[in-house]
Amino acid sequence: MTATSGVSDKAKTGIAGLDDVLGGGLVRNRFYLLEGSPGTGKTTVALQFLLDGARLGEKTLYITLSETDEELRDGAASHGWSLDESVTIFEVIPPESLLDANQQQTLLYSSDLELGETTRQIFDAVDRVKPTRIVLDSLSEIRLLAGSSLRYRRQILALKHYFARHDTTVLMLDDLTADAMDKTVHSVAHGVVRLEELAPDYGAQRRRMRVIKYRGQHFRGGYHDYAIERGGVRIFPRLVSLEHKTGFERHRLASGIASLDTLLGGGIEKGSSTLILGPAGTGKSLFAVQYVLAACARNERAAMFVFDEELGLLFERTRQLGLDLEGLRESGLLLIEQVDAAELSPGEFAHRVRALIDEHAVKTVVIDSLNGYRAAMPEENSLVLHVHELLQYLNRQGATTFLTVAQHGLVGDMQSPVDVTYLADTVILLRYFEAVGRVRRAISVVKKRAGSHEDTIREYRISTGGLSIGAPLAGFQGVLRGIPTFVGSEDDLGTVLTGQSP
Repeated sequence: MTATSGVSDKAKTGIAGLDDVLGGGLVRNRFYLLEGSPGTGKTTVALQFLLDGARLGEKTLYITLSETDEELRDGAASHGWSLDESVTIFEVIPPESLLDANQQQTLLYSSDLELGETTRQIFDAVDRVKPTRIVLDSLSEIRLLAGSSLRYRRQILALKHYFARHDTTVLMLDDLTADAMDKTVHSVAHGVVRLEELAPDYGAQRRRMRVIKYRGQHFRGGYHDYAIERGGVRIFPRLVSLEHKTGFERHRLASGIASLDTLLGGGIEKGSSTLILGPAGTGKSLFAVQYVLAACARNERAAMFVFDEELGLLFERTRQLGLDLEGLRESGLLLIEQVDAAELSPGEFAHRVRALIDEHAVKTVVIDSLNGYRAAMPEENSLVLHVHELLQYLNRQGATTFLTVAQHGLVGDMQSPVDVTYLADTVILLRYFEAVGRVRRAISVVKKRAGSHEDTIREYRISTGGLSIGAPLAGFQGVLRGIPTFVGSEDDLGTVLTGQSP
């Protein structure tokens, strides 16, 4: 990645995310390469590039050596586009004699003649249309006609110099079917963009793009997820939290449960992240929902991204506890989305979160759970980096974030599928424990960066009235291991036997 050259006149690609990655678009009157295996969306990107130019009143030309005119128009129609008046399509076809099976003899019609004829047709089309944007699809055909690497390189250089004299911005497509290891065009092109498709063991295919080269321009490096949908390609630039700093006043936010706020030293700080750890069934989602309710009571918008539970079941379950999440959604204060990890890439998920923050001024975000989010990640290391950037972005926007993580097991020494405790500002630990023949639940705060907090362990209960948190369990030790030992007084034991807080 190099420093910005100061060139401001750039051709937009018609894809907002790609323009963001490229630092504003493509420098005009240059020669670019868009490469990727079949099915990665090269043609769709190319059509969006030309259609955006046509929208600005520019003349555009699509030169195709591999697809027919009808195939291109049908492909455009599948996205709701019409190419009739906006894009000129020139289909390069061999001379009629080459299509005659009786005359297809290498001695008479060598690759030299075919390559020369193909080049002449391309030049004639450019002279006739005089476009400012050109797409050439695809280089694999030219590579096969050239035969050798030397002739191929000379042909590419000839095309580059010809287009340069006509003040055109050229996008060359390469499907990598002839020779994927040939980097000839990489050294000649002003910029190189690669599209990739990954096939996970389960779920939909994942697509990502990367700018390999862009001479004299600052661009966003690394991989960026993208999706092909009706309406074109959508690219989700990699989130860089340092680029999104905002100023806001930090203060403590109450949960609506006085004893929980006391345990947390007065509440959760605005613009911080909280991780809620515990085995299945301990009420992690319910604790997060409590802060959603508190935000809505302050007339602030909140957002929930639910990975693990069907929304209808979530609404019904919370309704039985006296919590009307569905009503909050209908009022517009709660934005809630069901997320399918098998169908969603991490980049697209981060894009959805950013959209809610930017468009709806959301100040409380719940991700339930990180286990489901992890399912969208191929590697744990990548997950940690994604979560780090997302949490830092949300914190810098003044949004308070709550993440839940289901730990393996029910009691004893439990493990988390991934350790992100060091990323969160506050860590709340939920546990089951057994006492006098009953399974109970305990809560403790094991970490809080901003300010002090109680180091006690409190019992809590979930009933039709919602959450209730009792006094510290002063008469027991070993609660977090699941099998506590009673070391207190008779009053402490009486509290446990009656199931009431002292």
